[in-house]
Amino acid sequence: MLTAADNPASTAGDGVANDATAEARAPSRGRSRLARALRIEWIGQTVASLCWIASVFTYGIEKPGDYLQLAAASAWLVANVAALASEEA
Repeated sequence: MLTAADNPASTAGDGVANDATAEARAPSRGRSRLARALRIEWIGQTVASLCWIASVFTYGIEKPGDYLQLAAASAWLVANVAALASEEA
């Protein structure tokens, strides 16, 4: 196991990652985001929300309930995109 004394690139044991470490982790976030986007759960929910939005426009917006349906489907889509864009998970 490497310690701070064995690793010349590390700082003096303060636990702060240096720039090289941060840069090395950056590409893995992109792959992680792509991996999450290709999961069947994310694809299924995103397609479902898009179909819901399309159905509202297909059948027309005539009543207040139609606007609520559109708002719910749009919120679902935004939540899916926000979950993908977040750096967690």
